[in-house]
Amino acid sequence: MPDKNPEGAPTDSAPESLLRHSAPPGLKRWGRLAVIAAVMIAVVGIGSRMWKGYNTAAWTDEQAVQTVQIITLKNGKGGSSLTLPGDVQAFTSAPIYAQVSGYVKKWYVDIGAPVKKGQLLAELDTPDLAGQSAQGRANLVNAIAAQKLSEATARRYDALFAQGAVARQAKDEKDADLAAKNAAVAAARASLYSVSSQENFRRLVAPFDGVVTSRSVDTGALVTVGTPASTPLFTVSDLTKLRIYVRVPQNYASYIRPGMEVSFSVPQYPGRVFHATLVASAGAVASSTGTVLVQFGMDNKDNALQPGAYAEVKFPLPAGANGIRVPATALMFRDEGMQVATVDATNHVKLKTIIISRDLGAAVDVGGGIGSKDRIIDNPADALRDGDEVKVANQ
Repeated sequence: MPDKNPEGAPTDSAPESLLRHSAPPGLKRWGRLAVIAAVMIAVVGIGSRMWKGYNTAAWTDEQAVQTVQIITLKNGKGGSSLTLPGDVQAFTSAPIYAQVSGYVKKWYVDIGAPVKKGQLLAELDTPDLAGQSAQGRANLVNAIAAQKLSEATARRYDALFAQGAVARQAKDEKDADLAAKNAAVAAARASLYSVSSQENFRRLVAPFDGVVTSRSVDTGALVTVGTPASTPLFTVSDLTKLRIYVRVPQNYASYIRPGMEVSFSVPQYPGRVFHATLVASAGAVASSTGTVLVQFGMDNKDNALQPGAYAEVKFPLPAGANGIRVPATALMFRDEGMQVATVDATNHVKLKTIIISRDLGAAVDVGGGIGSKDRIIDNPADALRDGDEVKVANQ
């Protein structure tokens, strides 16, 4: 019989219900929640990593697309002008050379002096010419004396021939001698006239009213005629009217119109604008410079301008004559020639070869290859290629 404890319960074994383990209440629910939480944490972690990877790839792709600045070009609606160098010259200018050799006896006017037509400028001393003149006069006197004797002899022979006292042969000889003497007188007169005409060149006079703009002789100087290095003794210029010579580039020659007016300025009058009207055009392109020489005229009543002055002439041009002006920072030097990079509607690069009509240093005027609606990239990278995708920063 099993033993009993004081309470009367058996002691050899515990009841079966006491030996079985029972789970706490709600344990399964908490387990399921833990599993769900772990799955959610795993999903969130994986998703977060995938999202970050996607964002990183998108950022990398975005950074790979170059960001560019574009220039929007526009043609000017109004006309423009082309500044060209001009050469101011007197409308009438005469360099005065010596026509006979000799020494300067005296000069009467200096540079800057106003002179009238026929006014004496200088006198030359010509000893050789004086001797030739004296000889010419003596030759003429001798020829006249011989001509008078021959004339008297011919008259006597004519009278004797009429009386039958001399033969026709003798008469004809005297008549021929008279003709020879007449010719000798004419030759002596012509020679003396030539020498006398040269004597007149000893006096250098002004050919018209004007101003003496140069003098290259002094008293006692030897003047030799016919030397290659001979320089004008004086230069007289009429300063009341001036010419302005301008060389217009060939591509602008078509804009030269009769009666066109230009404005110009000179360094000695800053801010003052002068005007001149077209007088003549060479009508031909100089092969050495590729320009057309044109001449403008203006009145200079106040003598404000001087011959030989440099002028900056503004040559008027119609709208669009300059083409399209592009900054030099947009140019690309390629094997195909000068190019610019443009951006099309889909933000892809298209390289275009251009024709430069004028180089202004900081900018160029493009005569062909692009249009005013093209979007040109400023400061394009050297690695930029046709078809590359770009992002426009100032779109």
